[in-house]
Amino acid sequence: MAQKTSTFDYYRRNFGKDAMASVVVFLVALPLCMGISIASGVPPTAGLITGIVGGIVVGFLAGSPLQVSGPAAGLTVLVWQIVQHHGLPMLGVIVLLAGLMQVVAGLLKLGQWFRAVSPAVIHGMLAGIGVLIFSSQFHVMLDGKPIGAGIDNLFGIPGALSHTLAEGGTPLQALAIGVLTIAVIALWTSFAPKKLKILPAPLVAILIAVGTAALLHLKIKYIPDLLKNPEDINDIWSVIQYPTLENLANIFDSGVLIAAASVAFIASAETLLCASAVDQMHQGPRTKYDKELVAQGMGNSLCGLLGVLPLTGVIVRSSANVDAGGQTRNSAILHGVWLLVFSAVLPFTLAYIPVASLAGLLVFTGYKLAYPKIVPKLLLYGKTEAVIYFSTIIVIVSTDLLKGVLFGLLLSVLKLLYVFSHLEIRWDEDFINNRLNLFLKGSATLIRLPLLAAELEQVRPGADVHIHFEDLDYIDHACLDLLTNWEKQHEGTGGSLVIEWEELSWKYHQRRTGALKAGA
Repeated sequence: MAQKTSTFDYYRRNFGKDAMASVVVFLVALPLCMGISIASGVPPTAGLITGIVGGIVVGFLAGSPLQVSGPAAGLTVLVWQIVQHHGLPMLGVIVLLAGLMQVVAGLLKLGQWFRAVSPAVIHGMLAGIGVLIFSSQFHVMLDGKPIGAGIDNLFGIPGALSHTLAEGGTPLQALAIGVLTIAVIALWTSFAPKKLKILPAPLVAILIAVGTAALLHLKIKYIPDLLKNPEDINDIWSVIQYPTLENLANIFDSGVLIAAASVAFIASAETLLCASAVDQMHQGPRTKYDKELVAQGMGNSLCGLLGVLPLTGVIVRSSANVDAGGQTRNSAILHGVWLLVFSAVLPFTLAYIPVASLAGLLVFTGYKLAYPKIVPKLLLYGKTEAVIYFSTIIVIVSTDLLKGVLFGLLLSVLKLLYVFSHLEIRWDEDFINNRLNLFLKGSATLIRLPLLAAELEQVRPGADVHIHFEDLDYIDHACLDLLTNWEKQHEGTGGSLVIEWEELSWKYHQRRTGALKAGA
């Protein structure tokens, strides 16, 4: 009873801070929810419903109290592909299956395993998604539509831009609103007074775009133009599509199962990566990964039943929550409540938002995701990590998201096999000082033990042998036993063995220090 009382008091004491933080998160989430919906090829209001579920339902169940969930840029490309190949009515079924997969994975304690995915693959996936978002939404920013696949959208940008500049008219007006949105976000983020930064840059940019479009009476596309029935803007719940028996009958279709597994994997990986990042931002309770996976699965199952977008943990909203002073899960829950209140009371205001401004917001988001700021950190762990990163991006952009991720994972496995089977041995002999320097590079594992044993057998009796580890990535118990036993034998000949352990320790210390600096 005392524990319950203390927990209640803790939430009560921090309610004021949580309430203030929730307003900030709500203001960040509002434009992003709609923008991500547009990029995903679904009605803009679908993103608001997903944001409500992510806030209230996932926030209540979450294993990461300060993480905020909702529609994520990381899933836009995949959702768009699902809508194109399976149709909008099947989206709910696929998201429902993905959610159930996440729940099962969490109950089976698989949450930690998602963290084992190579960072090069995860960051390559996010960067690839960034390129795809940038390239597709650039066309939307011209009041047009994406041309098609990622590579077509990317290569089509110069032609679309030159045509818009030459022809002028409505597309040029839309471009101006999109560029204005991007400029405001960039300038507000960099130069806004500290006291005003409580207002999120995306919201300020959208408000300025709305005001500019209204003042100049621009005849560009607005959110209602994306709806089959423009009057549905006053009723966001009209977008809900419950799965039909006919659609549910397709759950065992191979394409549907693959799509659901893709959503579950990518959503889980992005969520747990985000949760890990959020843990580094605060001193409060750490993430319970399996519990978080179950919460995400419950949220996605509900989103699937409603026929709206899938959700994940989102770093932009989560970091805004922490920066604004959020202390408990109440801030995430309340942000969902504010989205619900807005959707119920003020949906008519959405009619004044230019589509180009939301597209501009996503163009900026895509650029931020695609910018290769992670590369210096990856290079600390070898050039192959950068190769995996860029290869994942290239395959994602040139084919699709799933193939790109699978290719990145394949490269990671091949690298792992190479690393644990590759060992180079080099001798440097100093006859004057009776010293032999043995340099090991790669991994000294059981697989390469015969090679190491053969090299040691060639050591002349009585020599002072120094083994250097600065280029060694790993040494296993079998090789250490070999060195221990050989040392005893070699000492019998009057020689000695010195192992430079400090070099190995220094190497990993440098890597860790460099990684922290790169990630700062």
